[in-house]
Formats: sequence, structure tokens, C-alpha cells
Amino acid sequence: MPKIHELASVLADQIAAGEVVERPASVVKELVENAVDAHSKQVDITVEEAGLQRITVVDDGDGIADEDAEMAFKRHATSKITDRKDLFRIKSLGFRGEALPSIASVADVTLTTSTGGVGTLIHNVGGIIKEHTAAAARKGTTVTVKDLFGNVPARLKYLKSPATELARITDIVNRLALSYPNVAFSLVHNGRELTRTTGRGDLQQVIAGIYGVQSARKMVAIKGANPDFKVTGYVSLPELTRASRQYISLLLNGRYIHNFQLSKALIAGYGSKLMVGRYPLAVLDIKMDPLLVDVNVHPTKQEVRISQEPELTQLIQETVFKRLSTENLIPDVFNELPKAKTTEPATDQLTMALNDASTKYEAPQAAPTPVANSAAPSRPAPTHTAGSQPLTTPEEVPVEPVVVHQRTDFQLPSVQAFDAKYQAEQPGAPLGGATESAADEPAVAAQSLEPVPQATQLSQAQPQQRFPALRYLGQVHGTYLLAEADDGLYLIDQHAAQERVNYEFYRQAIGEVSDDEQKLLVPIVLDYPTTDVLELSNHIDTLDSVGVHLESFGPNSFIVHEHPTWFKAGQETDTIKEMVDWVLKDGKISVAAFREKTAIMMSCKRAIKANHHLDDQQARALLKKLATAENPFNCPHGRPVLVHLTDQDLEKLFKRIQDPHHSGDDWGE
Repeated sequence: MPKIHELASVLADQIAAGEVVERPASVVKELVENAVDAHSKQVDITVEEAGLQRITVVDDGDGIADEDAEMAFKRHATSKITDRKDLFRIKSLGFRGEALPSIASVADVTLTTSTGGVGTLIHNVGGIIKEHTAAAARKGTTVTVKDLFGNVPARLKYLKSPATELARITDIVNRLALSYPNVAFSLVHNGRELTRTTGRGDLQQVIAGIYGVQSARKMVAIKGANPDFKVTGYVSLPELTRASRQYISLLLNGRYIHNFQLSKALIAGYGSKLMVGRYPLAVLDIKMDPLLVDVNVHPTKQEVRISQEPELTQLIQETVFKRLSTENLIPDVFNELPKAKTTEPATDQLTMALNDASTKYEAPQAAPTPVANSAAPSRPAPTHTAGSQPLTTPEEVPVEPVVVHQRTDFQLPSVQAFDAKYQAEQPGAPLGGATESAADEPAVAAQSLEPVPQATQLSQAQPQQRFPALRYLGQVHGTYLLAEADDGLYLIDQHAAQERVNYEFYRQAIGEVSDDEQKLLVPIVLDYPTTDVLELSNHIDTLDSVGVHLESFGPNSFIVHEHPTWFKAGQETDTIKEMVDWVLKDGKISVAAFREKTAIMMSCKRAIKANHHLDDQQARALLKKLATAENPFNCPHGRPVLVHLTDQDLEKLFKRIQDPHHSGDDWGE
């Protein structure tokens, strides 16, 4: 009897299912991708017990003809490709013809489909077709998968908890929804809706539905292209980060992929704006010629090979860097303060203006003065004089109050009209700048309605300014500096501020070719094991580029006779050792990246620390240098340098924005 034989088709399908169908989320992924390939506009997914009991996927796509329905359950049966050349022009999500037979080999599958006429029903259990009949069905396809892994129970012990498996399913649906915003997706688990998108083609609406409206508001659109690639999408501002790369979605020709180099390029685009160990929330949609990508390298097709990948990584990094370089990245501290719960009208999250972040940070806005909100609609806003009666027109028609809930309301016609009417009123004095005339104002002036500056006039009168003109006020606990500007109060971390100033100085100094080196009276001798010595011998030029010259000094030793003058006195040995460790840790480190690391290290070592008191002249000099920095918003490690309290934020904290007080005559009512 021969030892080599062909496996039975059912057993071969079960082996293939081990690669394609790893868990319930794999079933959902394959079925939903088939629905998208069928040009569906609506895909509804229903799961029970995290997909182990039942998974149902309903779409309104093209459907399957009756004569093709049984063929769809055979291995390597597909309508996506026909010859070898098609493998290099793949535009669909699926193409191997393995999904349905693999799923059917380990579950009970019922397929109901129609191309618009009489439908077809096929019942397949364990890879064997039990029923093939006509059925009444609307155009599209419905696939129901029950008793997953019922005939291979050994697979069940490798599954995680139901909550974890459900999270995997939700993640798959979310990624597909981000990939295809023009398709409406819904996910229901045990009768509870988990995800729903509208299918309107608005990617930012999908982001809001998945990650929340507040997160979507803190994301900005990016766009970049070169002759081979086109990159669009949304990235979060540095103030919105997560603890892992899981929230980075890379979409390549509509396919969600994992690619470490592309994720690394995205993060590199932030430069030093991200804190260590924090990652952005991003959705990148990459379009390219299918000839430049090979998707046939992984069973789940989530890992691909990209031709000209270095050019793509450079495009992503430059696109993100240029977009964020135009933003004012000073966080508003009031957003971090606890807020009292207020009752606000319900708003559909999918119809909200979701990109307020872009307009909020594009240019500094003048701090708006408060506009009082009347307690009752029929009561007009009070005038600025104490004891006055409620204001009415000569015809005794009540005047509607002017209500401002957010910054964008200053553009409303009613507010613009109010501003024009009361333009002549004298505004209050700025913080620290009270005048005699302001002191003579009655106390009730705090409640008065002050003119609201028009944003359009300000934008025409003032040039765009990324960093405010700070006026130093004082120091807190030898750690934080207080400063004011025309738009409010600023708190500056003095250590982070000097780190940023030092970093930009050292980055330039290290990049310059200079002969300014300090000779050592006693040379530094460094000992390393043989493996490290062999590795270092390949990177002597990299160390030379920053002024660290290693000379052989025995079989496993190096000697250093001099060092750059910008090394901190007393830390020469530690600095050189740390730089050598970087080369040993990352053997492929480039000269540019090496200089970047060195500049960050030196900026931290030479910066002032907390509890270090500065005199007024030192503090003002630090603020002056910070204003000239290329990126004055973050230290090299990504921590914020300063935070901002607007005049409106301060007035909220002191309850100066509230309903107007009743006049004395109202108590009798």
C-alpha cells in the first residue's frame, strides 16, 4: 500500500480553515469582505454569544446565480481572478476562493442569495451540501453560520473569553467601516447594537461613530501625493494619544493592513510632539497601482509587500509633519478641568460639525468676552447700569437674548448684529492693566453685555501668529512660569521650555561640521565584548559624524582622546557610553536619527530642573528664546511646554458667565 495519498476534500478544507478561520472574527471578516466585493451598499452583521452560536451577514449586493451557488463552496472557486496576470492586478478584497469552503468545513452554513429573481438556498454542514432549493429572497446574499468549530472542538480551547472574541469582531467591522465609508455597516450582538455607520462617504463621520465625536473633533485632515502614491485621511492632534499602535488604521487600496514601517513613518511625522510611549489615533487611506503591491503573501491578506516602500514611508512622514507644523498645538487647560454636568439638547453625532479642531488651531482667536444668557426667554438681557428696568423696544416688544454656547457661535448673524449695535461700549480692562476709568465703573459691570469682536475683522487686521507674545508675570514653586498674552493666561513648564530651546541649539550644533573639540587630559577607555566590538567597527563613521572618535586600544577596547565642546562637563564618559549603546541597540540607525537622539539627550542634561528659582531677567530671556523656536509647543520627549487659560475660561472658573441677576424690582413679582 503506498504511503503517500491524497487527502479527502473535507479534511483538506479543515486544514485550510486552520489558516483562514482562526476565530469568529475571521468568519465575520471573510463574509463581510465578500459582501463588499459584491458592490453592497448596506451590510448588517448579527452575532450571538460572541459568534460561537450564530453569525449572520446580510448584504444588498449583486447576489449569486443559482448555477454558481454550489460552486462557491468548492475550494479555489472564485469570480475575482481568471489567470496568472490577475494576481498582480488585484483590486478586490478576496480572490483565493477559500473563505466559504473553509467556513463550511468547521460549521453549519446556510446561504440564501438572489440576483433579483428567484432566490437560492444552500445548506452546508461540515463541508457537505445537505440541501439546495429555490427560495424567496430579495436581491443580495444572506449567510448564516451556526455551531462554529462544532465538528472540531479541539479548536475551541484556543479561543479567548467571549468579551475578547467580541472585541475582535467589533475591531474587524470598525476597520472595514473605515475602509469603506460609502457602505453602511451595522453590528448587533445579542440584540444590542454595537456599531452603525451611515454609508454617506464621509470618513470623519465614521471616525466619530467609532471613536466618538470628541476624538473626531481633535483630528485633522491630511493629504499628500507623489507620482506613485496618494495618501489621505485623518490624524489626531498631539494632545489626543493612546497607549498602543492599535488605533492606527492603515488602509491600502481599501484593504486594512499591518505594516510596521508605515506606522513608524506616521509616528516619525509627529517628531518630538508625541510623549514617549504614546501613539496617535490615525486613519490613513493609501491609494496606489495594484502592480506595486503583492497581497498574496499571508493567509488573511493583512500583511502585504509594497514596492518602493521607502518612498511611501517618506511621503507619509512628510505629509504628517507639514500638516502639524501649521497647527497651534497649545492645549486648552479648561478642557482638562472637571466640569459640572449641564443639560444640553440632544444632537445627532453624525450630523455635527466634526472638524472644529482645524479651525480652533489654525490661527489664534481673540478671547471672547462673555455674553449673558437670560434665565427666561421672555426676559431681555439687562443693561450695564444698576437698577435699570428690563430693556424693551418703544413698542414694548421683548428683545430676544443673544446666547453663545461655543466659539463658533460668534459668527452667527444675531451676534454680529449685536456687536454692530453696541460697538461703542467700552470693553473691560485686561488682566493686570486696570485703568482709572475702569476702576470707576460700578460693580455690576461684571454682568454687563460686552461687545464681541468679529472674527472676520480680526483675521483681516492681524496676521496669523502660531505662538503668542508672552508677558512674564511670575514663577510658581520654582517650576512653572506664569505669563499673559492678549488672549489669556499661560502656564509654562520651565524645564520643558529650556529642553526645547536646548534641543534646537544642539540639533544645529551637532549637524554642523566643526573642529571645536576638547582634548582630554586623561583619555577615556571603553571595554566591550567581542561581539560588540565587531558591531561597532561597522559604525565608526556614524560616531565620527557627531564628534565621537573611537580608536582601537587592544582587542576589546576603544580609547577616546577628545570630545565635542558641547558635551556637559563631568558627563563626558556617560554621554559617550550612552551614544555607543544607541548604535549597539539599533545597528541600522542612520546618521540623522543618531544626531536626533544625541540632541534630545544633551538638551535634557543641560536644562534647568524643577525647584530651580529664576530671576525676572532669566525668565524673560527663556520666554524670548522659546518664542523663536521652530516648535515651541512640546519638549523633545513630547510633553507640552505650555498650557493656555483663555479669558473666557477664567470667567467660567469664577462664575462670571452665568444668568443675569434679577434687578431689585423683580423681587416683588
